[in-house]
Amino acid sequence: MQEPFFEWLKSKLTLRNLSFAVSTFFFVYLVNYFLTGTGGPLLLAVRMVPIAIIIFVLNTLQTKLIYPRLGTILNRLIGAIYIGIALLAFIYFYYEFENIFMFRAGSYNQMDFIVGTLIFLLIMEISRKIHTILFAVNVVLIIYSLFGYMSPWDFFWHPGVSWTRIVSSTTLELATGVYGRYAQMALTLVSAFLLLAAVAKAFGAQSAIISTIYGIFGKTKHNIPQVAVLSSASLGAVSGSGAANTAVTGSFTIPLMIKHGIHPVYAGAVETAASMGGLIMPPLMAVAGFIMADFLGVPYWDVVIRGFSLSFIYFSAVIMSVYLLSVSSVSQEQVDPPAVPAYDKLKTVSFFACIVSLIILMGVIGYGPMRSAVYTAALLAILLFAIHLYYKYRVKDEAFKDQHLPSMLREIIETHADMAWYLVILMSTLGIMIGLFTVTGFIMRMGALMMQLGAVSIFLTILVAWGFGWLAGTGLPPTATYIVVAVIVAPPLIQWGINPWIAHIFVFLISVWGELSPPTSLTAAVASRLANASFMRTMMTALKICLPILVMSFAIFIREDLVTTPGLPQIRDTIIVALGTLGFTFAMFGRFITQIRFDIPMKAALAFIALVPLFHPSTTVAIIGAVVVFFILVYGVKRHREIGPLRKIQKEAAAAASEMKSKDLKAKDIESRKSSDAPDSI
Repeated sequence: MQEPFFEWLKSKLTLRNLSFAVSTFFFVYLVNYFLTGTGGPLLLAVRMVPIAIIIFVLNTLQTKLIYPRLGTILNRLIGAIYIGIALLAFIYFYYEFENIFMFRAGSYNQMDFIVGTLIFLLIMEISRKIHTILFAVNVVLIIYSLFGYMSPWDFFWHPGVSWTRIVSSTTLELATGVYGRYAQMALTLVSAFLLLAAVAKAFGAQSAIISTIYGIFGKTKHNIPQVAVLSSASLGAVSGSGAANTAVTGSFTIPLMIKHGIHPVYAGAVETAASMGGLIMPPLMAVAGFIMADFLGVPYWDVVIRGFSLSFIYFSAVIMSVYLLSVSSVSQEQVDPPAVPAYDKLKTVSFFACIVSLIILMGVIGYGPMRSAVYTAALLAILLFAIHLYYKYRVKDEAFKDQHLPSMLREIIETHADMAWYLVILMSTLGIMIGLFTVTGFIMRMGALMMQLGAVSIFLTILVAWGFGWLAGTGLPPTATYIVVAVIVAPPLIQWGINPWIAHIFVFLISVWGELSPPTSLTAAVASRLANASFMRTMMTALKICLPILVMSFAIFIREDLVTTPGLPQIRDTIIVALGTLGFTFAMFGRFITQIRFDIPMKAALAFIALVPLFHPSTTVAIIGAVVVFFILVYGVKRHREIGPLRKIQKEAAAAASEMKSKDLKAKDIESRKSSDAPDSI
């Protein structure tokens, strides 16, 4: 009897089951905190950051080795050491939390420094594996912190700090660094909203949304790209990552577009642009929205209500650009998408109903964002579970035959833990970076430089800020870019009289733009890989489609009510900026007439007129300009619908003629070779 028991026990002692056990503890602890707030965010971070590290190690050892060149045994040994360090930090801070935070603050003992150094080095090593650019920046900052007194440039000179000061500022002072405000935010607000994505994935709501949108909008070939736009907008609301959004939706929409004759580069660019919009889409807003609320000291709903305006403008322009491109290059032939099962429609309706309920809970009833997110996730789970029960046991649908509640609950826990640990370690790494910026005084010097630029020209300050954000965005994810740029750029802009909302929304849009800007873009890389297309061509095409982000970044300085005054003034400026942006979009992708030499001046004139609603300081003049742009767009879209298919036919005819000419030349070449090889007649 004992031998079968030990065999059964051995079969259950796997890395996956161990990871699930730790993830369950992580999940339950967090949900309890979301509902009660027990201990506060600092205590939560001190306890859960080590658990996030353990989940990373266990998950990595399951799917791939931490260090592939070292083999399985060594990797498991190293993994055990990492888990041991995390457990040491968990236990030590569990018992010494009050002493470190209150009684020994600023006067830490040797054991404090040993544990702090170990957790600091472990976070740095993990960041080297998953956030290489951030790791490199932190290494440079550590060297700069230690040896700043050797700098030959006065701007960068500082007296230097000791290693113990680096460790204490990033691990022991707790308010900054590994356990600081960014890690706390990842474990509180962000993790609460990730529950929605975890529930949706476990019950198949993500694929149901894509299937439903395809069934509704995919009835003509030139509408197929809109399926990608709408799917990415929907899933982007709970994704928070452009690359992840592209991987989920793009794995379906990109092959679908290519299947219906859409060029791979165009297919990849459309999915990239749509997924980038998902970063602006409330309620998640690339995670940066939570940090913005913290910086500004406002309820998260105040950020969300502004995010809706930004996402409306962005997706209006993207839908327009994709439509214009599709009319010119994709056949209007009817297609017959597969029938959408009723349960997929119900899952889709349930998902969007829960998003609406989330908005009501935060914006109307006034619940806090964490509690609202938990209640909404619970409601979504109940609705999807009811659909599951009905179709599995009442209808006995074959699609539900292999779906079981325990496995779906397990997937919720594992998916949530997998998303959460990544963000926790990212935020802890960023905490180290900001801590090093602070102890060296770099932030103060950059702020002073920005203030000096502002004395010359506030416009120059804005341009320098945009350039700094673009450079930061080439190597950092949007959340990291937002934090770094907001810490350095936003305070000087605010000191020069710019509204704090405008300063932070500007930085937020820069961080989103930086995710796509050359020479690097993870989102475009994923999309081009799925499309099997050129990365650079995909990225550059997506940049054109994503122009609204760039336009909005500067328009908010003039159309201030868009982000400063919720209500009718916000709606008015949203419509004005949307029409101006649509004017630019048509100027880039539309056609008024077939002759290019006449069409280009007309589009240039439209682009010039579109500047009025975007940048004219008078609201009255801006409204008049927006009305003019609206009527030009109505005429332009009508003309483009007439010209677009003709251009497509002309392109196809030119391609066919070129192919025929190539065949004729090849045939003549073969004939000439035959005649030259023939024996001369005598």
